[in-house]
Amino acid sequence: MGDNGAGKSTLTKVLSGAVIPSSGTIRIDGEQQQFTNPADSRRCHIEMVYQDLSLCDTVDVAGNLFMGREPMKSLLGIPFLDEARMHADAREMLKGLGISIPDTRLLVRNLSGGQRQAIAIARAAAFDPKVLIMDEPTAALAVAEVEAVLELIRRVSARGVSVILITHRLQDLFLVCDRIMVMYEGTNVADRRVSDTSLSDIVNLIVGEKFTARSAAAH
Repeated sequence: MGDNGAGKSTLTKVLSGAVIPSSGTIRIDGEQQQFTNPADSRRCHIEMVYQDLSLCDTVDVAGNLFMGREPMKSLLGIPFLDEARMHADAREMLKGLGISIPDTRLLVRNLSGGQRQAIAIARAAAFDPKVLIMDEPTAALAVAEVEAVLELIRRVSARGVSVILITHRLQDLFLVCDRIMVMYEGTNVADRRVSDTSLSDIVNLIVGEKFTARSAAAH
């Protein structure tokens, strides 16, 4: 959590290898890691769902799910896309996460906002991540679609995946989160268990820390 400009998105981009930090260390399972690109992060089983989803509207559902990791087969030593396997695996992937998409050959541009978000989450969750980072996954969704995405987050978490959720929808925190961390200007200023806090406490942490820091700077 944190106000605009607190550094939430930048932190997640550092963890996903999209931004190279100027200082500090990253440790995964106690071992120091250095990420210079998203591939480095993925090798450590960290996946990211960006706020803009990073989907290709002119590609079908299966193609988006396997983009960059397409299954291949060989004919006379020449590799080419195994389309039948890709669509079969895509259907199993969606079924395993309880995602209802009528046809994996549908172009992503023809899906609803909730379905698009589900595809982005499924793509990230499908390749056995240890950590799944989501940046504002419910920001532009209708109420019914928000609940569907939250249920998908619960399913992913139930698999043993650690989910980092960036959101301005404070009420969602009490539905899917165990811990709440509040940032201010790139610094972690609070770390609480959800069971030990309330909605008003979180608002005070976000707003109170901001005004406390400004007051201290002024004096």
